[in-house]
Amino acid sequence: MAATGVSAASVAGAGALRSGMAAGIAAAASAAAAPLALRIVAECPVSKARACELTLPHCAVSTPVFMPVGTQGTLKGITSSQLEALGCQICLGNTYHLGMRPGPELIKKANGLHGFMDWKRNLLTDSGGFQMVSLVELSEVTEEGVRFRSPYDGKEILLTPEESIGIQNSLGSDIMMQLDDVVSSTVTGPRVEEAMHRSIRWLDRCIKANGNPDRQNLFAIIQGGLDPELRKTCLEEMTKRAVPGFAIGGLSGGEEKEHFWKMVTLSTDHLPREKPRYLMGVGYATDLVVCVALGCDMFDCVFPTRTARFGSALVPWGSLQLKHKQFAKDFQPIDSDCECATCRRYSRAFLHALFKSDTAAMHHITVHNIAYQMSLMRSVRQSIVEQSFPTFVRRFMERMYSSQEKYPSWAVEALASVGITLE
Repeated sequence: MAATGVSAASVAGAGALRSGMAAGIAAAASAAAAPLALRIVAECPVSKARACELTLPHCAVSTPVFMPVGTQGTLKGITSSQLEALGCQICLGNTYHLGMRPGPELIKKANGLHGFMDWKRNLLTDSGGFQMVSLVELSEVTEEGVRFRSPYDGKEILLTPEESIGIQNSLGSDIMMQLDDVVSSTVTGPRVEEAMHRSIRWLDRCIKANGNPDRQNLFAIIQGGLDPELRKTCLEEMTKRAVPGFAIGGLSGGEEKEHFWKMVTLSTDHLPREKPRYLMGVGYATDLVVCVALGCDMFDCVFPTRTARFGSALVPWGSLQLKHKQFAKDFQPIDSDCECATCRRYSRAFLHALFKSDTAAMHHITVHNIAYQMSLMRSVRQSIVEQSFPTFVRRFMERMYSSQEKYPSWAVEALASVGITLE
């Protein structure tokens, strides 16, 4: 991170906190228009699914889109050129980890994160807020910001909204996320309301701190836990701000799926039609398809790359655990319909054997899993454009699950809520 301790720019007095909301709205209204445009290409006549073209500084992005996660400026097990060849138009970097190592000053000297990682397409950087949950034992939240103890050297670091935006400005990402007060989705009680209101106040500070509003797009993050009224309050307040896009945060953290999907659809019901909707932390195939039906445009998750490192290959009927003995003499590709380099060249038996002796196996499966996610989202988009999305959903579910009795009840209920029945 750029500095330890409290910087002058990050210190706000009580009066500044009280006036921050009004100042943030004013700053957002007067800021130059950021280089983002959303064109709705097609909408499903039955559900809330839509296909859009999102114009960003480095290239256009076709939505719905899945965004792979490169925590420290790279996706584990895959190169930037391979990611580009797979058709990826936007991927993620992590502000907290990049701010810690190698630091924003070094990355800025490399012409930003794009130059540092040799990536010519779009980047989205998170704010570091998620580490409040993932590193909860090392963090403390106050109105000023989040105080972390570095997992690398034990030093104390203060991450404020201003510091988070400053790091993201140095990284040069196309989409930046506000610093939000993140609590686990399983937490209930007054802490959830406190975090929601603080996230609104921090959004105003992030808007004011953005040094590149004409080049970098700042997204707000809707919070409120699993409480519909808190979500509505957050939606009402944050949509008053003239930000280029909105994320649905505070979910996918272990809550029951029946609560998850209801918070997603409540959020999309209240988000502006003309701006992108990003559902954070979602990457399972069924979740992606259902949440597209509920009106979401953008998704991210470490799941496809992380599960590859354990030998799990994603396929339209679930996954293959390639370390298992059953694949030792199986000379089929992972998926005969997949056109990725792994499926064109290697058998399940080869990958099974390789796992015992060479980390290259993880690389090959990572390539396949990203290809699977990209292909799935292209098929979803095509079905929306062709006005056949409900039919696509039914065929997807039939192939993913061997019988209707195995369909997840939450998915059936969620799809029915937007007019897609699976019978």
